[in-house]
Amino acid sequence: MNLADKRLPLHSSRTSGRVSWMDYLRIILGIIILAKGISFVNDREAVRSLIEQTHFQLSIWGAVHYVVFTHLVGGIFIILGFQTRLACILLLPVLVGAVFFVNITYGFGFLNSELWLSVIVLLLLMVFMIRGSGNYSLDRMMNKPGYQREI
Repeated sequence: MNLADKRLPLHSSRTSGRVSWMDYLRIILGIIILAKGISFVNDREAVRSLIEQTHFQLSIWGAVHYVVFTHLVGGIFIILGFQTRLACILLLPVLVGAVFFVNITYGFGFLNSELWLSVIVLLLLMVFMIRGSGNYSLDRMMNKPGYQREI
């Protein structure tokens, strides 16, 4: 053990293979996003009306498809820990729009649970965009020495 390991015991070799609470939080975040995407698929007209409230100038149906696609694919990627930063970057504009243009019109009351859920998901997306996938993820598994990519 060298001097740097004695001073900064941030990540030791003992914790590199263990599942941490941040991995569980990432998986829960992915499940929430995927569930919201599935609810958007079931009710596309509601998504269209939400986007119309923001006075989005481009194609409404293009925006609806972007929102649904990013929720479904981004949720799966975040659950698996595969390209988590990319998924968070793609979901960030959707959640910013949800917080600042859609849910804020209903007010800041405690009864507006959609606003609070959107704010929490937005903050968690920023955390995982900075932090990355974590120990228990496909990204970590594919970066191990000896892993042969067939692509």
